[in-house]
Amino acid sequence: MSDFSVADLYAALDAQRIERALSWRGVADEIWNLSSVLNDVRHDHPLSPATLTGMRVRRQTSCQHALFMLRWLSRTPESFLDGPSRSLDSVFPIVGADRRLRWNLTTLYEGVNAQRRERSQSWAELAHDLHCTASQLTGLRTAKFATGMVIAMRITQWLERPASDFVYAAKW
Repeated sequence: MSDFSVADLYAALDAQRIERALSWRGVADEIWNLSSVLNDVRHDHPLSPATLTGMRVRRQTSCQHALFMLRWLSRTPESFLDGPSRSLDSVFPIVGADRRLRWNLTTLYEGVNAQRRERSQSWAELAHDLHCTASQLTGLRTAKFATGMVIAMRITQWLERPASDFVYAAKW
């Protein structure tokens, strides 16, 4: 199983930032403005440049934030796997300024739980296989916001499904 490379995602963002002569604030603003109509309706707080630059050190990002960045880069999550992948490449819906791509964590949980039961695995056994904790997996059922992108992509590979099976165009 391949891991999602947050370092490669950061490098791709940085390369695009340099090519377009943007500051990190400029990148954050452009990413956020991809959903400008939705932002005006929801009055959410904008994406912080620190969310982007912090990936360089932390080597992690949430699955929801990753979708913002992937949309701006016009890339799939599978294109950032650090090795061969058993999952198919994602094809995301075209999203206008009135929507955002979002992980459907309930659907991800339902998929992983069904497959876990079919394979007669405990949560602890599955967590061992996916190199995470059982609570990171069971917490998907009630997660309000996000899980880590690395874990989300481990799950999609374990399910042998593309990430796009668990992503939708949210309008709220």
